[in-house]
Amino acid sequence: MTSPLDKSRTAADTLRGGPRRRSVRTGVPLPLLVPALLGLAFLMVPLVALLARAPWQGLPEQLTSPEVWQALRLSLLCATAATAVSLVLGVPLAWLLARVDFPGRGLVRALVTLPLVLPPVVGGVALLMALGRNGIVGRWLDAWFGITLPFTTTGVVIAEAFVAMPFLVISVEGTLRAADPRYEEAATTLGASRFTAFRRVTLPLIAPGIAAGAVLAWARALGEFGATITFAGNFPGRTQTMPLAVYLALQSDPEAAIALSLVLLAVSIAVLAGLRDRWLRAG
Repeated sequence: MTSPLDKSRTAADTLRGGPRRRSVRTGVPLPLLVPALLGLAFLMVPLVALLARAPWQGLPEQLTSPEVWQALRLSLLCATAATAVSLVLGVPLAWLLARVDFPGRGLVRALVTLPLVLPPVVGGVALLMALGRNGIVGRWLDAWFGITLPFTTTGVVIAEAFVAMPFLVISVEGTLRAADPRYEEAATTLGASRFTAFRRVTLPLIAPGIAAGAVLAWARALGEFGATITFAGNFPGRTQTMPLAVYLALQSDPEAAIALSLVLLAVSIAVLAGLRDRWLRAG
């Protein structure tokens, strides 16, 4: 016979949307525990070693040198500009992939996400073949407008946007697919144009996804190395970003390389902390 206490618990569970899930504690099989701990150590030991070998006493002097501030300023500027380019181009592209059914959409999506798995150096070579002075587009930019993109600060922005934009597109497209398209349809039936419906209805709905994608794109652009050094070179004050400065300092001043790496590590931790509600919490 059901007691009044059980009935009250059932009613409370119904109001919450279902019974509360309880965590089940079971023994961990040894064949799973050992590789799990090895995997954890594999990921954590390098970071611990970086912190352990950091020159903490000389860290302020290392981080206040003009070269570090020059590379940091250029990195922040280029990463922010690359994120802006990704927003302007990537949000409409994500809307196209999520809302428009056209022939070859699967192929287009695969091409958009290709830079995620493409080696960054290959991406830099591809940019050179397209936008270099002898590239299929770059030769016309140089001949008609006198614009040269490789080995310039603009080239850094282009290289970073090339590798970072897919992160934003994937995030925004996923948010668009989760959003109810009937709100847009209702706005259009009330006389709004498709662009007005997108601007006044869709954008506020997907704003969290855009913000998360922008943060991921910014972090990816900040840490870009391969495409940048291939397409833009490594010129201090013009194209030398923080990752390139780390690589250069590692050959002559390992302590400076560690100090610069700590800055990028702190930025990565800040990005994860900012996205914890979206990416790290389940339920």
